[in-house]
Amino acid sequence: MDNERGEESMARDPKGAKPSGFFGTLKDALMAAGRDEVAEQPAPAVPQKSNAAVTPIAVTPSHARAEASAVPPPRLSAEDAARLARTTPIAAPDQPLANANASTNATDRAAADAPPTTRVVRRDAKDEAPAPARTVLVRGRQSIERHTFERDPVVGFLVIVGGPGLGSHRAIYEGNNTIGRSAGNRIALDFGDDTISADAQAYVRYDSNDRSFLFVPNLAKTNVVSVNNKRPTAAVELKAMDVITVGRTQVAFVPFCGADFDWSDLSET
Repeated sequence: MDNERGEESMARDPKGAKPSGFFGTLKDALMAAGRDEVAEQPAPAVPQKSNAAVTPIAVTPSHARAEASAVPPPRLSAEDAARLARTTPIAAPDQPLANANASTNATDRAAADAPPTTRVVRRDAKDEAPAPARTVLVRGRQSIERHTFERDPVVGFLVIVGGPGLGSHRAIYEGNNTIGRSAGNRIALDFGDDTISADAQAYVRYDSNDRSFLFVPNLAKTNVVSVNNKRPTAAVELKAMDVITVGRTQVAFVPFCGADFDWSDLSET
């Protein structure tokens, strides 16, 4: 009879524990049940150590915390609990705030070091410059104030009608005017005709006393000049639209002063 009871007790305790009494004490049964639960649950993953900064802990709403607290935590053995306590980093309570402050300070420093940006300034209509005054309408005869000449007055023109510089013109001034290729001449025909003498190949002279124009060739030059296809050997009086040939360039004479007008007429009015 005793052997049958022993076999029945061993069959009900698969772990081989030695019961005290018929079924063992309640304490032994609870301890055996706890060992079974620990053996069925998988071992928790142990986080690896890292030198990186601890990630700030997210704040969980109160209702989510209440639901999470309703679920009972898994039971761990004393050895697993001690191992987790040694390896799990615990963030200080003020660490998330410190990380946030450090991030804010870094953002402020980056904004201070950044180069200033260009700003678009829009002016109001009242800040704009006033519009210029309108032209004053003059009615009736007005007196003109006469001034002195700032340079020799123009008395006529030579207009190029053939050769380099076609369509251009050169002014004729009161007194004696030299004609040549260089810029030092009073009438410089510097349009690229190298058959014109550099200096004083001819002269155009205006006399305000008799209001006449004279063309005078420079007989010391070998280059030949002509007026209306005639080669003068002395001074020749010029008339309006006479054509003077110098080198390979032809110019037409256009007077401004003459019998009908002279600059001296302005002083008499």
